[in-house]
Amino acid sequence: MKVLKFGGTSLGTPENIRKVKKIILQQSLPCIVVVSAFQGVTDDLLRCAALAAEKNNEYRDIARKIILRHSEYSEDLIDDPVRLKQTAGSINAISSELSKVLDSIHNYSEFNKEQRDEVLSFGERLSSLIISCFITGSVLYDSREFIITTNNSRSADVDSALTNSLICSKFRDCKELIIIPGFIAATTDGKAATLGRGGSDYTASIVAAALKADSLEIWTDVDGFMTADPKKVEKAYTIDNLTYAEAMELSHFGAKVIYTPTLRPVYKEKIPVIVRNTFNPGSGGTVISDAKYGNGSPSPIKGISSIDHIDLITLQGPYMVGVTGTSARLFGALAKENINIILITQASSEFSISFAVKPSDSAAAITAISGEFEKEIIRNKELKADVEKNLSIIAIVGEKMKNTPGISATLFRSLGRNGINVIATTQGSSELNISVVIKNESLRKALNVIHDGFFLSIYKEINLFIAGTGLVGSSLIKQLNSQAKMLFDDHRLKINLIGITNSRKMLIDKKGIPLGSCKEILKNDGERANFTEFVRTIKKLNLRSSAFIDCTADARIASEYGDILSAYISVVTANKIACSSDSDYYRKLKSIAGQRGVRFMYETTVGAGLPIIRTISDLVLSGDRILKIEAVLSGTLNFIVNEVSPEMPLSTAIRKAREIGYSEPDPRVDVSGMDVVRKIMILAREAGYFIEKTDVEVTGFIPRECFTGDLNNFYRCVEKYDQQFENKRIEVLKNNKKWRYIATFENGKAKVELKTVDAEHPSWHLAGSNNIVLLTTERYRELPMVIKGYGAGADVTAAGVFADIMRVVNV
Repeated sequence: MKVLKFGGTSLGTPENIRKVKKIILQQSLPCIVVVSAFQGVTDDLLRCAALAAEKNNEYRDIARKIILRHSEYSEDLIDDPVRLKQTAGSINAISSELSKVLDSIHNYSEFNKEQRDEVLSFGERLSSLIISCFITGSVLYDSREFIITTNNSRSADVDSALTNSLICSKFRDCKELIIIPGFIAATTDGKAATLGRGGSDYTASIVAAALKADSLEIWTDVDGFMTADPKKVEKAYTIDNLTYAEAMELSHFGAKVIYTPTLRPVYKEKIPVIVRNTFNPGSGGTVISDAKYGNGSPSPIKGISSIDHIDLITLQGPYMVGVTGTSARLFGALAKENINIILITQASSEFSISFAVKPSDSAAAITAISGEFEKEIIRNKELKADVEKNLSIIAIVGEKMKNTPGISATLFRSLGRNGINVIATTQGSSELNISVVIKNESLRKALNVIHDGFFLSIYKEINLFIAGTGLVGSSLIKQLNSQAKMLFDDHRLKINLIGITNSRKMLIDKKGIPLGSCKEILKNDGERANFTEFVRTIKKLNLRSSAFIDCTADARIASEYGDILSAYISVVTANKIACSSDSDYYRKLKSIAGQRGVRFMYETTVGAGLPIIRTISDLVLSGDRILKIEAVLSGTLNFIVNEVSPEMPLSTAIRKAREIGYSEPDPRVDVSGMDVVRKIMILAREAGYFIEKTDVEVTGFIPRECFTGDLNNFYRCVEKYDQQFENKRIEVLKNNKKWRYIATFENGKAKVELKTVDAEHPSWHLAGSNNIVLLTTERYRELPMVIKGYGAGADVTAAGVFADIMRVVNV
């Protein structure tokens, strides 16, 4: 025998009910089908009763609409005129009963639990009647005849012995298709009772357990238990198998797939429960049993569930330390008020106990505590009770968590790196569940980062905010777009461009901006650029796994890095200004990144895509000490001095460097030597020497007067100097030497200058815009380490930025 249960969403429309019939008729007999009220009817009935108690005559209109809806459903579903007439008569009889109950509530302005249960029972009575009349050959039984409760409370306690006996005597020898209403029962004295919200699941479980059914199928509107709430975690997917314990934990902490008490009866009898989707019957659903199946992933957890709104009440004070019976008094007082405790955690010092309740129970809980501990709170002032509101609980659940080290570390690291504070936590000795309490505003983000952190997601994401659409920014966007498919297919990484800005326009779209057309969209749909507002919006979005990418040379943007990093957003930059400004700011940025657990990446600030900064960092971290740095760090200047010839004077070479993207937008930054000054400062600082600009000696090779006025004046001045520079260059060539603009750092001092080198110098063969760095260290004292390659150009710089982004997400 099999027991099936169909929920209200499965019965929401006549078309849905036809789908349900198709599923039912595919079952072997005998089969018992438990049905809920039609979707929304229970809420309508409750509203009716409340209005009646308030003497609001609107209850009559709502009641008429409820009956009309059921009449219309029966007319739509039932073709046989005779059966339809019989059904209509039964509906009218039930309608008369409902009217009498509501009128009684209205006349006496009384709405107690007994009346509430009686009103709510009409939903399942009507739905089961229509379903049984619609499915020819089925037999309708009233569950009030065999599910008996010991009281008439909101969540009635079932008299298990009596109920099981009645079910067995009623259905032991049945060979039919049986329809019964869920949710409703009767007290021992024959009055209406209900089994709590979601009680239709419980009805089905009670029947399945009593009859020792082969299985219980819960048909709903989802494919089964999901790894997380799909409304909050887009990458959530169906869990194939759960143990009873895992399912109970997930249900308790907010997974609304199944009513938690449902699992108790079937667990005792080891009856498998299968959660399936009425609207996707081909899906296998989730099987709940005592078998400890793997979850098909490397993750030690099966799923994540959450309770959106809770209050956390903390009782604390010196009275609790070493005093026995305090917990018993506390929870005894709460039990007297029927206050349900969702989560409990206690400090090891016994100084405090915290517990979570529904917000609707919070005031009653404080009143109960104040009454029980009046002496300790008011007179002796040794205790106090605090309430923290607007919180949520997240629980990670899985049998494989037991004896697996590092679970808590992964959980708290995932939250911490994304700026999510844990207010309270608890873990049972069974190691089946770890629960954390967080601010409700962080719930969605927290669920997603935990889902990703435990490899439950089939792919990971990074959300990018790019500043700068010039040569480097445009090249980066092009590279990201061309590699996006490969990154997703081969590395399961999805790149989301969420925001983009330049000096004119800015645009942020939480849904994502297509990389292939983002510049055009920015131009057409962007609003006026305001970088302060851009950063504010990034922080307000509070997206997980976010990175800000700076492809500008803007000091204003560099000044915001601290604020961005503090918001748990990684920074990847090709902008040299932040790392070469005041050393205190440089150290502050590194410190914030370390404290927040995010990345501050700036490899491309020196040498474009060359691994210079990373190499120096690795040397220092491994215990080596940098003694000297000698480098050609300006690909621009190296290109210029290599290009200058009788046919290409200095001024023309400078213009060419700018045109092909080797120089800064304002080439004076390069030819003044300031770009090289910034770079040698960054390398020295990375080596552990916190030098300032005043520690760098600069020897220029273009007259100072050329740097006054605008860019046009600069070019005019250099043109006057072209011949003089060419004469010096010829003289250098006669001596079999070449010019190189070299930066040197040694003994805490740095200098940059145009020097002549001979064929023995490693930079002699440096062509085009190439850079070279020689590192003399304790380990590389006799023969310096050499790093050489392209050191300028939009494409190689963008490639370096791209590589830094990949390091942010550990690809």
